Amino acid sequence: MARAKVVQSFLINLSGNKPSLGSLIQTRYAATAAAVKPATNIKTFNVYRYDPEKPGSKPYMEEYQVDLNACGPMILDVLIKIKNEIDPTLTFRRSCREGICGSCSMNINGLNGLACLTKCEDVKKTSIRPLPHMYVVKDLVPDLNNFYAQYASIEPFLKKKGVADDDLGKAPYTQTPEERKLLDGMYECIMCACCTTSCPSYWWNADKYLGPAVLMQAYRWIQDSRDDYTQERLEALRGPWKAFRCHTIMNCTKVCPKGLNPAAAIAELKKVLAGMDGERGPVVLGN
Repeated sequence: MARAKVVQSFLINLSGNKPSLGSLIQTRYAATAAAVKPATNIKTFNVYRYDPEKPGSKPYMEEYQVDLNACGPMILDVLIKIKNEIDPTLTFRRSCREGICGSCSMNINGLNGLACLTKCEDVKKTSIRPLPHMYVVKDLVPDLNNFYAQYASIEPFLKKKGVADDDLGKAPYTQTPEERKLLDGMYECIMCACCTTSCPSYWWNADKYLGPAVLMQAYRWIQDSRDDYTQERLEALRGPWKAFRCHTIMNCTKVCPKGLNPAAAIAELKKVLAGMDGERGPVVLGN
């Protein structure tokens, strides 16, 4: 208390006015912030642009200057700021902003990921493009019709035998903790297509090869103890194209924003397909 009075008395002697404690704190922290943080932090973002509605238009890269001090820390924050304040014609997908929906998947500095989970790196320029090797609807929006059609082809829902349609869902279908654990590392997939569009095998054979995301989901239902169509699901995946085009390149596991391991799931699926009459074993997934 005595020390505070000495400091206050010294300040009064200097200025002749009695400063408030609040003004002293504000001055102190303002000076500290000014010394640490620059007034502006301008960064260049090089964004892929393409508008098919304009006759004769071709894809090009457009640069935008964004002050990161006046923007959120994620790439999605930057895109929203560009659209709201700089260029309203910029088109991209987004929804939850929490890494749950997978809507804002794109290629950032050469690596597939979710814009809402990717921080603005400390580099001079950031390149933002749509997911690679896909038809582009506009700007950063890829055409995912083929991807979702392949997903629908594996019938990603529980199928029961000997149960009338009117009785479906009336009684719970239980699992043991061990049976439920077999689904870990697969059910968390949000179908963002980051893994599939990073796979060279899918680039070459997108019309025949199902790709990492769809194959992992196919195996998720094959492993589900409540499903009665295991053999039918396996038969639908037989042949040289749907699953066996995977060459274990591992790009899929590297880019998964949820930290899953599609390559491991596909490897286990191929083992089961190679021995159709054998007992299927558990799969351990994870990074």
